[in-house]
Amino acid sequence: MREFLSGNDAVAHAVKLCRTPLIAAYPITPQTSIYERLSAWEASGQLKGIMMRTESEHSAMASCIAASLTGVRTFTATSSQGLALMHEMLHFAAGCRAPIVMVNVNRIISAPWGFWADHLDSLSQRDTGWMQFYCENGQEALDTVIQAYKIAEQVYLPAMIATDAFFVSHFVEPVDVPEQQQVDAFLPPLDLPHRFDVEKPGFLMPVVSSDFYRHYKHSAQTAMNSVQEIAEQVDREFRREFGRGYGVVESFLTEDAEVVVVTEGSMTSTARVAITGLRQEGYKAGLLKLRLFRPFPVAAIQKALRGKRKIAVVDRNCSVGAGGIFCQELKAALVHSPDHPNIFGYIAGSGGTDITPGVIRGIALKTLESSSPADLPEWIMNDEG
Repeated sequence: MREFLSGNDAVAHAVKLCRTPLIAAYPITPQTSIYERLSAWEASGQLKGIMMRTESEHSAMASCIAASLTGVRTFTATSSQGLALMHEMLHFAAGCRAPIVMVNVNRIISAPWGFWADHLDSLSQRDTGWMQFYCENGQEALDTVIQAYKIAEQVYLPAMIATDAFFVSHFVEPVDVPEQQQVDAFLPPLDLPHRFDVEKPGFLMPVVSSDFYRHYKHSAQTAMNSVQEIAEQVDREFRREFGRGYGVVESFLTEDAEVVVVTEGSMTSTARVAITGLRQEGYKAGLLKLRLFRPFPVAAIQKALRGKRKIAVVDRNCSVGAGGIFCQELKAALVHSPDHPNIFGYIAGSGGTDITPGVIRGIALKTLESSSPADLPEWIMNDEG
């Protein structure tokens, strides 16, 4: 069924379709409308689960961990300072191997205060042991929530789905909402092998020796190493059932490209327009969309960028002292590439400013004209790059 939905409403539909029994809620702009929709369904009896109204994001994640370890599917959502407040519990969720799914609506991290799109809140949590997916629009957000449960419940790791504040969260567009029976057939009930059992009481997270701690971390890394293959398989299954899929990366007009622009999140839609325009002008430009960030899909990126000599990475974030985080990760992924590509870093859309087709066009042309990249990223401070 096709409906006009905001990205946040699309996420709420996905949570309901996944028959999620426990939703832990603490509101923060611009994520709040996810909970408002779920709360309305709870009040009307359409949501067959429990919404916990907690006193903080820290408590919301703690509640999800406890519920997940009893063997039930859980969900929460947050943004910005709320995600930062969860930081301690994110490590616990990953360490407990709890397959929680969370949506983070990407918003500026203070100070100064702001409410607009920026990826630093979720990227600041990249080392907590969570999978991370970045979504282009509301349709992809809905579909990725469903896929994320199926992936997380195979590898026993939590998953974070990132959507851009307002560009995705509040933008209203046509969204295909699957039928309940389709989702039921695609996503089986959760069956955790290590859940709490009142008949066999035990303690899951004791204080451990150095050797045991090392084994825990090695096990988590081994599980994370399997994610790319499982995510690709789940996406193929999703495409067969629902008629659409995304992959862990997506290439657009890259076959003969002399410059490839790399994007993530909502800017990708704008980049497609800009790249199409550049092709019409005779420039050999292409686009690579990064959807999966943790684990970083090194093999898929290496395959997609094989033979490319100039790559422009557009980051809607800044790791102060280092530059754009996606650019850093891409450089690491291609450090042993026999093509030795020149990788150019650009920071655009910081603080939620618009990334227009002119910005992407300017980045692509500047990269084509440049012989080698600078050591530091270039900040795009106007609409024309």
